[in-house]
Amino acid sequence: MNRLDNALHELSEMDGLAQNTSPVHRLGPLTKLLTTLIFIIFVVSYNKYDLTGMVPMLLYVVILSQMSGIPLSTGLYKLRMVLPLVAAVGVINPFLDRVPVFTLGNITVTAGVISMLTLILKGVLCLLASFLLIATTPVESLCYALRRLHVPGIIVTLLLLTYRYVSVLTREAATMTDAYHLRAPGQKGIHRSAWGSFFGQLLLRSMDKAEDLYSSMQLRGFASTSGNEFQYAAVRSDRSRDVLFFVIFTGFMVLVRFVNISRLIGSLFIR
Repeated sequence: MNRLDNALHELSEMDGLAQNTSPVHRLGPLTKLLTTLIFIIFVVSYNKYDLTGMVPMLLYVVILSQMSGIPLSTGLYKLRMVLPLVAAVGVINPFLDRVPVFTLGNITVTAGVISMLTLILKGVLCLLASFLLIATTPVESLCYALRRLHVPGIIVTLLLLTYRYVSVLTREAATMTDAYHLRAPGQKGIHRSAWGSFFGQLLLRSMDKAEDLYSSMQLRGFASTSGNEFQYAAVRSDRSRDVLFFVIFTGFMVLVRFVNISRLIGSLFIR
């Protein structure tokens, strides 16, 4: 199995996760989308030195992970290619901001270290919240929620079709790569002399698949000339349960954002 096959397998795994039937999966897509957006806004709004104040926000992703039955380790594994970039965002801060804040034994912790850890935690929290949203909501339902928020239909349709077509394009590339390696055993990668013909054939095959895809859309009632939109999947859910979920978690985020829970708990033990 080559890397493209692995990518296809992970895409299918994401679609499989979104088809589960946990309490989070049964929530309305609009509720989950709004809650995730509010969570990301609150996380990003923290001061770059407010590490302790942001730590309780971890409870949101932990609780959501437990309710959905999707371990956080799965999210961290799926995001393994992005997390190093997130960690690299603040790696230079300790060299720029050397103001000492406190000491741990013989180790002096500077403001730059605090800001670096805060930036990393912000990125990890936002990525995990986005992952849990995608892993508990089919892409069609997510697009339906975006339309409910009045995002332009053309943008939502492009998002949906791009997401779906990525797997088609990857499958074609994987098939062509396997065929190439069968004709060139022992060779690593694709030789540069074959790049032109390889990508040319991939383009032609992709265009054929695109024609088939558009024909299938037309058979299902899509007509771009008449101004009709792609039919996004509307999910029926219990409105009272959605409201309860939104109110509880939004209230929790507001409380944690404006009240430093970590400092309050620490004051009970440290005088």
